[in-house]
Amino acid sequence: MSGLAQTRELAWAIAALAAAGVVVRPFRLPEAVWAVTGAALVVVLGLLPPALAWRGLARGGDVYLFLTGMMLLSETARREGLFDWVAAAAVNRAKGSPRRLFLLVYGVGAVVTTFLSNDATAVVLTPAVYAVSKKADADPLPYLFICAFIANAASFVLPISNPANLVLYGDHTPPLSAWIASFAMPSVLAIAATYAVLRWVEGSKLAGACARDVDQPELSPGGWAALAGVGLAAVALPTASALDVQLGLPTFIVGALTAAFVLIWKRASPLPLLAGVSWAVLPLVGGLFVLVEALDRTGLTVLLAGGLNWAAHQSETGAALAVAGSLAVASNLMNNLPAGLIANSALVHAHAARKITDAALVGIDLGPNLSITGSLATILWLAAIRREGQDVSFWRFLKLGLLAMPAALLAALAALLL
Repeated sequence: MSGLAQTRELAWAIAALAAAGVVVRPFRLPEAVWAVTGAALVVVLGLLPPALAWRGLARGGDVYLFLTGMMLLSETARREGLFDWVAAAAVNRAKGSPRRLFLLVYGVGAVVTTFLSNDATAVVLTPAVYAVSKKADADPLPYLFICAFIANAASFVLPISNPANLVLYGDHTPPLSAWIASFAMPSVLAIAATYAVLRWVEGSKLAGACARDVDQPELSPGGWAALAGVGLAAVALPTASALDVQLGLPTFIVGALTAAFVLIWKRASPLPLLAGVSWAVLPLVGGLFVLVEALDRTGLTVLLAGGLNWAAHQSETGAALAVAGSLAVASNLMNNLPAGLIANSALVHAHAARKITDAALVGIDLGPNLSITGSLATILWLAAIRREGQDVSFWRFLKLGLLAMPAALLAALAALLL
């Protein structure tokens, strides 16, 4: 075996083991440990020059800003009681019906994902939904699962609904009118199919009645500021997308300004707020970007582009289905952000038709509903529920994902390709 082949296979092995570590979490070490260790190994072993590793890290700059802004906004909202205020309003509107509350939470999740992104649903909505379930004196897991699954099911309604959308299309994101024409019906069917599966599986836990007519707390000035920050983000992100501006900086500015305003108003130290943010997500993402750079250097994207060209010559629709299915699975093996980066390079090399690229997007966005580490949103969701004393194992999520993901994926692809 040649030295080049050995180098390539070693890089692939390290990336695979790092991805497995993120999924399985041996010794219950945080996901970031495995991604960073894998990234460090490819550099230390000479598989990736430091300059290219730095380039890989830099490619995630917009994602880091986006996540930091959202986490600052969420932690400010949590500390200022916004989630408790929203919880009381939701419980009172449900009027004692767990089923009505389930539908209400699902609808809110779809709206938040559409206009604020799936990561916002994981970071901002999840703590609010947990507060809702506690206020309603209901089992929190059915409602928390909504946050994880709708975050991916509704993540291609608009280009801004998922950062992976922008990663996959790169500089060639379709205009909003063309986007809606392609993805409106697939999105509706994916959202409906996911709801049907969740409602069916979790239905037994929604029997009986939940609390009603709970006291509606007054929202503090800091809570109103946090609510204004969420509203500002809901305006800023679609505006930035329409102007073809990257989303990271506007999101960071909104989150940082909201947090700073509240801290200055209260004359409080920023340290408790900063301590509440899940900073480990950032090195996790950075490690994944470095591993993608290492894989790209092995020529993986060129190999994939060649296979894609061959499949497209046989049948464009068949190639689109194969790409969507492959990326849906790959997203759960390496997370959909790096999968999207690799897919972007392969699609560009292959000069893929729009139909194939659109199908790739559906696979990238819906595939992560199979497992708990499929997308950054589900990893953020897991971090959010752990903060509330809840946890969901890989296998518990997989049992639900095996039903929800294929149903939504097949429905969306049928609307897109047939």
